[in-house]
Amino acid sequence: MNEILIQSLRVPTLIGVPDDERACPQEVEIDIRMRPPTAFERMEDRIERTIDYAAVCQRIEKLSLERPRCLLETLAADIAGCLKSEFGAAGVAVEIRKFILPRTRHVAVRHVEGFPSQAAG
Repeated sequence: MNEILIQSLRVPTLIGVPDDERACPQEVEIDIRMRPPTAFERMEDRIERTIDYAAVCQRIEKLSLERPRCLLETLAADIAGCLKSEFGAAGVAVEIRKFILPRTRHVAVRHVEGFPSQAAG
């Protein structure tokens, strides 16, 4: 299976359950896994046959600041929907990490659409 990966994209966003947490932008870190609509061997070295990962990064930063959100889960679903509808991704996995709780490295959510399930084994 062909995949495009973006790891540790850091973007500002207004996110958090308490109002005061959403008052100022905070940085989250995002990992993205996308299945392009065309197999690598059929792309013929043409950017329009793949997913432009630079454009994806710019779009995610813009999307992250479009409106305040209470939940990381909402932002993850919004990003996945954008990647499918605007970039034609056949499958998307989005993991978002937030650096907010004391005594933790981070908290995270993961949203996956359009990837075959993998049996544990």
